[in-house]
Amino acid sequence: MIIHIKPGGKPRRPRSPRTLLITNIVITLLFALVYYYFKLPAINLKNPGFYSFFLVTAAFYCVLAVARQFGWRDVTSMKEASRRVRDCCAVPALICAGLAVLFVVGALLSAPIFRAKAYSQLLETETSDFAQDIDEISFDQIPMLDEASANTLANRKLGELSDLVSQFEVNQESFQINYQNRPVRVTFLNYGDIFKWLKNTGSGIPAYMVVDMVTQEVTVQRIPEGIRYSPSEYFFRYVDRYLRFRYPTLMFTDINFEIDEDGRPWWVGSVVTKRIGLFGGEDVIGAVLLDAVTGESTYYDAADIPTWVDRVYTADLIMQQYNYYGRYLNGFINSLLSQTGCTTTTGGYNYIAQNDDVWVYTGITSVGGDQSNIGFILVNQRTKEAKYYAIAGATEYSAMDSAQGAVQQYSYQATFPLLLNIHGQPTYFMALKDASNLVKMYAMVNVQQYQIVSTGATVALAETNYLKNLAEASILPEDGTGQPAEEPEAAEPVTVTGDIQEIRSAVVEGNTLYFLRLEGREQWYVLSVSDCLTAAVLNPGDRVALKTDPAGGELVTVYEAQLLKAAPAA
Repeated sequence: MIIHIKPGGKPRRPRSPRTLLITNIVITLLFALVYYYFKLPAINLKNPGFYSFFLVTAAFYCVLAVARQFGWRDVTSMKEASRRVRDCCAVPALICAGLAVLFVVGALLSAPIFRAKAYSQLLETETSDFAQDIDEISFDQIPMLDEASANTLANRKLGELSDLVSQFEVNQESFQINYQNRPVRVTFLNYGDIFKWLKNTGSGIPAYMVVDMVTQEVTVQRIPEGIRYSPSEYFFRYVDRYLRFRYPTLMFTDINFEIDEDGRPWWVGSVVTKRIGLFGGEDVIGAVLLDAVTGESTYYDAADIPTWVDRVYTADLIMQQYNYYGRYLNGFINSLLSQTGCTTTTGGYNYIAQNDDVWVYTGITSVGGDQSNIGFILVNQRTKEAKYYAIAGATEYSAMDSAQGAVQQYSYQATFPLLLNIHGQPTYFMALKDASNLVKMYAMVNVQQYQIVSTGATVALAETNYLKNLAEASILPEDGTGQPAEEPEAAEPVTVTGDIQEIRSAVVEGNTLYFLRLEGREQWYVLSVSDCLTAAVLNPGDRVALKTDPAGGELVTVYEAQLLKAAPAA
């Protein structure tokens, strides 16, 4: 036995191979835990990240074992060196080789060239009738904000709250849901930085925000217990890490913020699997609901997810699955050569509130990339129920260009359209925003004849102009006999009486509009001077009677104004 002696030291016995092996394994396990803590891969053979995790861990073990091997001064040949490396790395190398073979075979079995039919069947669509499925909705149910505008309003609201603005920031992503039968966007707050996290983490994040997409009102919902699990937390309360350690084998595609009907904040983690081979055909199989306050969580299969949850199937996943359907419906070879019948989504999407669920809407066009749609689809984000409507017309981007062209003097930007049923006509509805992301006007564009464009300072004015344009173009809803139906009767106006608190004016499309706010009311009443000359002589303090649009909303159309009593002279 060789005894190693350090100069000036005591004799040191060499460590036994067993001791080295155990020590190397322990150090490697510690490295793997640290790596796992930060990378958070799902321990699942269908997750490509798992293979890279194991490969990096095995490489670390091999380097460690070789570096700590004793007796290298006695190595006299490359053959001896190779033998010692093999002794250290044989087992992890064999495991890596087996995983590599599994990865390659799994990738081949997942390739569309072999599984085109399976890819085309991931999303099953049902052809349906637009006018029957899509209800006409009242003006107080039409979402008028996109994500950017909602976030702008939320940031402005936070700026008004002195106790929050210095410590927290509004998350840049908001989530559209149905809350108490209203289309809203919800967003949460993040800690401003690590120092503000240190100061506030004990009590958690004290509030979240709800932006009403119809009235544009922002509500700050206080949470006395504090939101303690969020993306801006560190360590084990960081929501992704918290879920990963509780569900190490599940693959999450998205973790979004929602509130239930009682206003309780939740994180909804969509759980996916790969249905084709090992790595192809991603699809949702369930969801984990995590209470953002207490940290309690429950896994639900897709069929058992509570009905208040609105977002399980992400819009990107739905778009991907339809594109598989449109591309591979007639086989893989056809998708490359003749492309007969190949279709694709238009690249954009929006959301429609229907039957207390949120549906993703997108147009369908041919793969040739022309400027027209052949139809569109609606897909339920909770159940993945999908409906196809064969209505040819303009793409959403063409409609946006038409709407912007109608008000080009203002340089407004159109939001991505909503698809509405306006008296039986498929209609693109858009908000028109200024450079500050604030909504200034609204536009309606007929899907099938996108040269029919109408705008207005309010939704009611936009619809009135739209119906006039439809009538001039002889496009009216049909009553089932092929004859134009009578135009729907307008609801009776509502008379509102009060004292004028504030007056503003603006010129829109050459018309002077007056905006009146009455004492004790939050709405703005909009009156065109071309319809009522009385508007030009009204002053703050005057008592008036206004005949208004019954639909309500933040901006209410006024049809007639009567001065009841003038304000006392100053």
